Amino acid sequence: MSVAMDTGGARKERMLIGGDWVDSVGGGGLAVENPGNRSVIAHIPRGGAEDVDRAVAAATEAFKTWSKTVPRDRGRILLKIADAVEARVEELARIVAEETGNAIRTQARPEANGVADIFRYFGGLASELKGETIPFGEHVLSYTRREPIGVVGAIIPWNAPVMLGALKIAPALCAGNTLVLKAAEDAPLGVLWMASICQEFLPDGVLNVLTGLGEECGAALSKHPGIRKLSFTGSTEVGKLIMREAAARIVPVSLELGGKSPSIVYPDADEDWVVDGIIAAMRFTRQSQSCTAGSRLFLHADIFDSFLGKLADKVKTLKIGDPLDEETDMGAVINEKQFRKVCGYVEEGIKQPDAELLFGGMPPEAGPLSEGYFAIPTVFANPSNDWRLAREEIFGPVLCAIRWTDEEEVIRMANESHYGLAAYVWTHDIGRALRAAHAIEAGWVQVNQGLGQSPGHSYGGTKQSGIGREFSLEGMLDSFTQRKNVTVNVNTPSGPLT
Repeated sequence: MSVAMDTGGARKERMLIGGDWVDSVGGGGLAVENPGNRSVIAHIPRGGAEDVDRAVAAATEAFKTWSKTVPRDRGRILLKIADAVEARVEELARIVAEETGNAIRTQARPEANGVADIFRYFGGLASELKGETIPFGEHVLSYTRREPIGVVGAIIPWNAPVMLGALKIAPALCAGNTLVLKAAEDAPLGVLWMASICQEFLPDGVLNVLTGLGEECGAALSKHPGIRKLSFTGSTEVGKLIMREAAARIVPVSLELGGKSPSIVYPDADEDWVVDGIIAAMRFTRQSQSCTAGSRLFLHADIFDSFLGKLADKVKTLKIGDPLDEETDMGAVINEKQFRKVCGYVEEGIKQPDAELLFGGMPPEAGPLSEGYFAIPTVFANPSNDWRLAREEIFGPVLCAIRWTDEEEVIRMANESHYGLAAYVWTHDIGRALRAAHAIEAGWVQVNQGLGQSPGHSYGGTKQSGIGREFSLEGMLDSFTQRKNVTVNVNTPSGPLT
């Protein structure tokens, strides 16, 4: 296991390289903070280029055998990992709540359960790594094979670390690749715990997990010549850097990036269940630290004031506080940098003369909530769709409510973004809903529901929200395998082969 005790009481973690738990070559470390109370809870290695070299070498060696392991056997291992995670899911949930600030009841426990679901789903898909035959005639056998790509380099963010880590590990390994995963420095503990479970069942070197800073460890991983595939989840800005490094070596890349997702509410949907759906779509109980957060709320003018009144009443009942408290609905923002960023957007909004602060605002400067990075759910009414808060991804609980009257105009505003990840449509008229869903430029559109991510559905973005798909069979095949064609002339010049 990777966990020991530090002299200060905080855990001391190590990285997983080639089946061993190790410190960084340089010996440096980083502190992991509990955002709910700003205390240091662990120390992790500050991995760098030499550690990346070691991990890629281990993954390269392991690939020789793992890639030739019968797919069904790889799937059985993933199923064992799923069972092991499920048996200890409460342990994982507490780790995630403590390091991310996400409330254990509303976020961390569902995420931990989702890890088991993801490993179980992809474990069951191992026999689906199939090719096709091409009918070129009786004298020719032509077929395709789905083959693993090689060593995959993966980088994940801090907002849902174990779920996103599982979405890299499970499909990549199912397809026969080996993996070097760089965990987010702000939330690596759950990922390292998950890696320790995986290592109980996997051969050495198949999975390697590094910790460190993005500009050091992550950059070295993205540039490494031994990496045959890059898979990244995070900000659009960093995604562009990853794509440049991949382009320099013609390495395939999958990117799941940012979003500024629209929610369109039609006049027939001024109802409590829609209000609940908007709260879910906005991801308020994850402090809106989600790239799918429906942070642009387009409300029809006929219901604008009525709907916002109901929304205010319900959001104000959310209990903000200790992420490990079962009564808490909404926890803390991940770190001081992000907290200050969110506060900066709120402060700018308050000063904006054309917008109305409906509720929320700046966080308290005294009392229990001042002891952590607790942001307050905030809604601004009547801003312009061109306003900075309505265009930029805040990654915090700040919602912009925009009035509309014409359907064609609201679709135009919804699409007036360089993002295109998710969208939400709310109406009793299914024909109208589908018309809007087909017109919106997004990779994932939900009708009359705010939640819904689950293994099996195709998830990913358009425009600057990313390239490629995750969560699904086709996502695994497209992202983690390459198709090879083999064509055989079954006739020799002297006659059929015998």
